This record gives sequence, structure tokens and C-alpha cells, in this order.
Amino acid sequence: MARRTDTRERVLRTAATLFQTQGYHATGLNQVLAEGGAPKGSLYFHFPGGKEQLASEAVSLAGGEMCRLIKEALDAAEDPAAAVESVVHHLADALVASDFTAGCPIATVALDAAGQSDTIRTACESVYQSWTDVIADFLAGHGAGADRSSALAVVLVASIEGGLLLARTRRDVAPLRAVGVHLRQTIAEGIR
Repeated sequence: MARRTDTRERVLRTAATLFQTQGYHATGLNQVLAEGGAPKGSLYFHFPGGKEQLASEAVSLAGGEMCRLIKEALDAAEDPAAAVESVVHHLADALVASDFTAGCPIATVALDAAGQSDTIRTACESVYQSWTDVIADFLAGHGAGADRSSALAVVLVASIEGGLLLARTRRDVAPLRAVGVHLRQTIAEGIR
């Protein structure tokens, strides 16, 4: 039996996974509680703002984990172009491993609920900004300049998001891998 103190974390992680794979509207609170092994009354105890608060915190959790992954890949790579391609390959591998159900940890919620909830929209915006900032800082540190780094970071995040969506829709990572190859060239040219 799970310890009482980890109920909030289990519910949050379960919600993050379900929101990523199913979206906001298709994920019910009863499903989150059942799959998270949590008693029914615990949801509003831990998340008094209900599903909206749960989604916002789940987006922040999953987005923060992805931000750390991006930073680790950037820090471990030989050069900026290889770093970006490494991130793309990791995402492609994760997509295949999930049988094309788990694309971006944020996009499904952003598309599904951000237009209806400012709380969720703000959480999604913050996550995307954190990814963009990490990439921009990395590129600036490799000679791209502040303005160029920010613009390139936006292009990278948007391109990878689009590649993930196409790959998930087609159930084929070829579009995402093509984005990686193209971004490698874009970065190489952008930091000259």
C-alpha cells in the first residue's frame, strides 16, 4: 500500500500522463483517481481548484521535466546543432515507445483547454517559455547573439512541436526526424 504522503504526487503524475495522451476533456477525474490509486476525497483535498488546478500543475510538472531533459541534452552535446538533433531523436524514441500516444507533454492540453482556461493557458505559456529560454541561453552561449538566439529558439520549439504532431498523427517518426535534420542545418547557419 502506498504511503499517504505520496497521494498528491501520484495523482499529479497520473494526471500528467493522462492529459498528455488523452487531452484535458477526455480525462476524467475518476479515471485519474482510479489509475493513481487515490481515494475519491483526496482530489479536492490536494487540489481545491479541481481539474483546472490539477491540469495546471500537471502541465508545470511535465513541462519542467522536459525542460530538464532539453537542458541535459544541450549540455551533453558536442555542438548546438548536434544538441538539437539529440533532443529530436529522444522525442522520436519516446513517441515510438508509447505507440504514438505520448507526444509533447504540453501540446494536447494546450490545444484542448488553453482557450477555455486562463490558468491552464498561463501554465502552458510558462512551460513553452522555459523551453525557449533554455535553448536561447544555450545558443547565445555558442555565439548566436541575444536577438538571434531568441528567434532561433522560437523556431526550434515551434518546429519540434509541429514535427511531433505530424509524427503522432501519421504514426511515423519520419516527419519529426526530418525536422531534426533541417534544424541541425538551421542552427549551424544561425550561429556563424
